[in-house]
Amino acid sequence: MAPTPHSHAPAPVGRPLDLALQGGGSHGAFTWGVLDALLEDGTMAMDGVSGTSAGAMNAAVLATGMAQGGAAGARQALRSFWQAVSGVPSVFGMMGEVSPSPDAAGAHAPPPWIYNRNAWPAAVAWDAWLRLWSPYQLNPFNLDPLRDIVRHHVDEDALRKGPIKVFVTATSVRTGQPRVFSDGDLSIEALMASACLPRSAQTVVIDGEPFWDGGFSGNPSLWPLVYGTQTDDVLLVQINPREHDAIPKTAAEIDDRINEITFNASLVAELRAIAFVQRLLRDRRVDPSHYKAMRLHRVADEAGLAPFGASSKLNTDWRLLTTLFELGRGAAQRWLASCGQKVGQESTLDIGEVFLANRVHKGAGEAGDKPLPL
Repeated sequence: MAPTPHSHAPAPVGRPLDLALQGGGSHGAFTWGVLDALLEDGTMAMDGVSGTSAGAMNAAVLATGMAQGGAAGARQALRSFWQAVSGVPSVFGMMGEVSPSPDAAGAHAPPPWIYNRNAWPAAVAWDAWLRLWSPYQLNPFNLDPLRDIVRHHVDEDALRKGPIKVFVTATSVRTGQPRVFSDGDLSIEALMASACLPRSAQTVVIDGEPFWDGGFSGNPSLWPLVYGTQTDDVLLVQINPREHDAIPKTAAEIDDRINEITFNASLVAELRAIAFVQRLLRDRRVDPSHYKAMRLHRVADEAGLAPFGASSKLNTDWRLLTTLFELGRGAAQRWLASCGQKVGQESTLDIGEVFLANRVHKGAGEAGDKPLPL
C-alpha cells in the first residue's frame, strides 16, 4: 500500500538550495545522513532535487515526507525507508549481501572490511557463478523486494505536486542517453528504472522504452537543476570516490574501480561544461540573462567512505547503514558550519581543483595537480 496522501506542507523556508544526489546502493545511507542533518538544521529551503538510483530513492522519500509532514516528516520518512531496506537480501542487487555475525565481527562495531563482499572468498565465488546467468534466467518472475519497499514509502502524488521539485535520471538502453523524469512523468517505475543494474534486475520498460540504471549517463544529472528551478545554489552529495591510490589487481578490485570510474564520468563531464559557462560569464563573453550563474557546493567524505569498497554497496546490514548515516551527518554538519552561510553568496566548490585537476602522480620536481584547460 502506498502512503496515504495528505494535504501538502507549505514550501520550506530558508536559503534556497537545490540538491544533486549520487547513486551507490547501500552507500545511499550516507546521503540519508546528509539530508537528516540539513533537515534538522532548518536553514536551507530545498527547492529541486536531482537523484539517480539510490539518490533517486532518497529524493523521492524526502519529497514524500516533506509533502506530508514538513522537515520532521521527511526525517522520519527517510529513517523508515532505510529501516525497511536493512537486512533484506538482494535489495540493491541479485547477488544479495554478506551480513557478518557478531562472533565473526568480534565487536558491536565491526571493521569496515567486514562489509566488503570481495573480502569473503565464498561470496566472490558465488558472485562469479551468478555472472554466468542473466536476471531473466535467475529471476524469471521478476521478483523485486526494492519495488515493494518503494511502493510503501513513496507517494507518487507528492513527487508530482509536492513542495520539492524532483528529477530522476535513467539510461535509455536503446540510445544510451539519459532520460530525466519529472512532474507528471514521475512514478514508481521511473524510480525502478533509475536503479536498474542490468546484471541484477530485468530491464524496466516505460512507454515501450527500455531503461537501465541512470548512473551510466547521469550520476546525478545536473542540467535539470539548471533549467528546471529558479535556484542558483546546488549542493552535490557525492558518494562515489574520485580517486583510488592502489592498483586494482584482483578481478573483483578491477570491477569495483571500473564501476567507480564509470559512475563518475558523466558527472565530471557536466561539471566541466558548467565551469566553462561560469568562465564565460566571468569574462562577460555571454549574455548573463541567457545563462544561469550557478553557485556550487559539495558534501563528501572520501576518507571516511574509503574502507567501504564498491562491493559493500550490496550489503544492507543495519550496522553498515547506520555507520554510513553517521558519516553523512558528520560531513553535512561540517559543511554547514564552514560553508552554510555562503549559500546564496558564492560557490564553495572549486570545480577545477576538485574535479578537473591533473592528479596523475609526478616524479620528483615535476608539477602536479594542475587544473586541466576548460
